[in-house]
Parts: sequence; C-alpha cells; structure tokens
Amino acid sequence: MPQNQQKIQNPETKVEKNPQMNDRDFINDVLTTEKYMTGAYSTTLNELSHDSLYQDITSIFNETQDAQRSLYNLMFKKGWYSIEAADGQKLQQSHQQFQGYTSQFPYDGRLQ
Repeated sequence: MPQNQQKIQNPETKVEKNPQMNDRDFINDVLTTEKYMTGAYSTTLNELSHDSLYQDITSIFNETQDAQRSLYNLMFKKGWYSIEAADGQKLQQSHQQFQGYTSQFPYDGRLQ
C-alpha cells in the first residue's frame, strides 16, 4: 500500500475468534447476500417488459438496497469494514478525464 494512502475505519468491536460464526461473520454473510441480490434485481429490472411487475421489483430492489446500506453502515460503525482514503490528485485527474467525455454527449454535452 502506498504511504500516502490512509485507511478510514472506526475502532473495531472485538468478537470472539473461534470455529463458530460470530456477529461479524453473520452480518458480513447477510451483507454479501444483499449485494448479490441488488445486482440480480438490477439485471432483472433491465430486462422486464411488464410494467406492473417492473414496479413491484423496483420496490423490492429499493428495500434490498436500503438493507444493504444499513448493514454496510453497521459494519463500518463497528470497525469491521474499512475503506481507503482517496488521493486528492487522483480524484482530480479522474474528474478531468471524465469531464472530457461530456463532449461526446448529444445536446452540447448536457445530460437531459
């Protein structure tokens, strides 16, 4: 890991390490399942042609996405999920790179 990278993480809530699943393992398992399900629902929504079913699946997708976010927040709060701080210079470079792509959009680069 480069020296200028910083981990963003809360103090870790300790859990007993033994062969049985602990709270962290259970929450991580459910979070992984929710991530998988939101991906599957997203694919389903892209391919649905029935309007009523589309609305029902959209509602389920949103509930699943909210559950996934809540689980992520819980794991982050307990210090079981960390992220790398973004390098400001790399962010600026990416922004400039993608800003250049707007010239390829119709309507003078404006999203409508």
